[in-house]
Amino acid sequence: MRILKIIAIVALVALIGIQFIPTTRNQSDVVPVTDFIATYNPPKEVESMLRTSCYDCHSNNTKYPWYNKIQPLAMLLEDHIKHGSEELNFSEFGDYSDRRKKSKLKSFIRQVEQDEMPLESYTLIHRDAKISKSEKKLVLNWINKVLDSI
Repeated sequence: MRILKIIAIVALVALIGIQFIPTTRNQSDVVPVTDFIATYNPPKEVESMLRTSCYDCHSNNTKYPWYNKIQPLAMLLEDHIKHGSEELNFSEFGDYSDRRKKSKLKSFIRQVEQDEMPLESYTLIHRDAKISKSEKKLVLNWINKVLDSI
C-alpha cells in the first residue's frame, strides 16, 4: 500500500511539473500571398471546408482548442501540427514548385477520397471538421480543377 502511495505522489508531481514545459504556438496574424486560398480563390463553401477541416494542422495559423495548454496533450498536439504542416502547408503552397503542388494535390485527393483526412482523431473532438459526401464531392471537384490548371 505504501508503494502505491509513493507512486501516486511521484506521478502527481511529474504531472504538475510538466505543466511548466512550454510549447511553440503555430499562429500568425499575417496571411501570406503564398496561401492556398489567397492564391486560388476557392468558392466560399470550399474555403470554409478547407479552413475548418484542414488549416489547423496544415497551415501556419492553428486555432487552438481549450486543452492546448494541458501537458502532455499540448506536446502531442504540437507534434501533430508540426508533422501535418511539414507534409502539406497551405500557407506556403504558393512557394511550392509546380511538380510539388501537383503531387500534394494528388495526395490530398487520394486521402480525402479514402477518408484518411481529416483524421478521425481530429474529427472526434472537432465535429464540424467532418466532411459529408456532398462536401467531399464539392471540394474534390474544385481541387481537380486547380490541379488541371497547374
